Amino acid sequence: MKVAARIKLVAGSLIASLAIGAHAADDLVVGQVAPLSGVLADTGKDMVVGVKVYIDHVNAQGGINGRQIRHVVKDDGYQVPETVKLTKEVIDQDGAIALIGFAGTGNVGELLKQKVLEQANIALVAPYTGGEVLRTPFNPYIFHIRAGYADEAEGIVNQLIMLNMKRIGVMYQDDPFGKAGLDGVTAALKKRGLEVAAVGAYEKNTDKVGDAVAAIAKANPQAVVMISVNKSTAAFSKQIRAASTVSQLVNISVVNPKELVRLIGTDGARGIGVAQVMPYPFSSTLPVVKEYQQAMKKYAPNTELSYTSFEEFVGAKVLVEGLRRAGNSPTREKVVQALESLHAYDVGGFTLRYSPTNRVGSRFVEITVIGRDGRLLR
Repeated sequence: MKVAARIKLVAGSLIASLAIGAHAADDLVVGQVAPLSGVLADTGKDMVVGVKVYIDHVNAQGGINGRQIRHVVKDDGYQVPETVKLTKEVIDQDGAIALIGFAGTGNVGELLKQKVLEQANIALVAPYTGGEVLRTPFNPYIFHIRAGYADEAEGIVNQLIMLNMKRIGVMYQDDPFGKAGLDGVTAALKKRGLEVAAVGAYEKNTDKVGDAVAAIAKANPQAVVMISVNKSTAAFSKQIRAASTVSQLVNISVVNPKELVRLIGTDGARGIGVAQVMPYPFSSTLPVVKEYQQAMKKYAPNTELSYTSFEEFVGAKVLVEGLRRAGNSPTREKVVQALESLHAYDVGGFTLRYSPTNRVGSRFVEITVIGRDGRLLR
């Protein structure tokens, strides 16, 4: 009896295991490689939570065409080789049907260089970068939901010129991301008959900005556009204000304002401008913002709202619509085709447009400022 009981128990466990395996195999796997460690860790965590809460919401409603979405997340530490390795892993081993929310112009650029997306025929939705090299020449596998760095640079320069600031310097990360932003500012100034007043670069994955501070302080510009991430932006902001009389600092959208406040304090961060490529996520004036806030409250109740998590929430909504349109038997190729059919997809007061010849869903840009209480003001 004991042997029979044991056999019955083992058989029951095996059946349960097979049932779990079958269920997992039936899931729609969405892969996300993000910087959950290193200099961009706080941004990466917000990126992941934005995707997660929308997927949790969809799964709670029954999933897509009766199938659950499994969100597989891997940490690349903002390191290019890790991005490539882990992307191949999530495609080949985890069986991802689509990818979402990667970070870094150079990181995603290396995926293109090695033809990782092309060989897998897989879509990457909402990468957290506005690098023009990822947009031109046209690449059919990347679906951008944000404006490019050239669009942001144009918006920033236009705002500074309106404030009668014409001597504008640029502090940038010395990699494809930073150089893309520098090129954008240079082009925007040239269009107005102006030149960059001073430039200063720093090495990726560090906050060693001393040389950049010295180079820009020497020219003492009226404003500085920063093409940098959280820790380097904080360090530069603090040091340049001590070394010069620069009156306005503005960063492109990849920086996390709440992290700047944490790193250099409310007084240190006050007045820093931050370009934004998404609608304001802190007031529920748009249906999609209200939906985001409700999902965050339910599925990530202890997490603060942010532009970053909102952006990836919107990205997840776009991807889910692509999965839905791909039908009951979706493939990677069908998902790509479904996404490009979103000719004017209204996510709730914010419209993204794609086509067989267009992968840049939006060119929306506005400038916000960190206020006296550390909050972003429009």
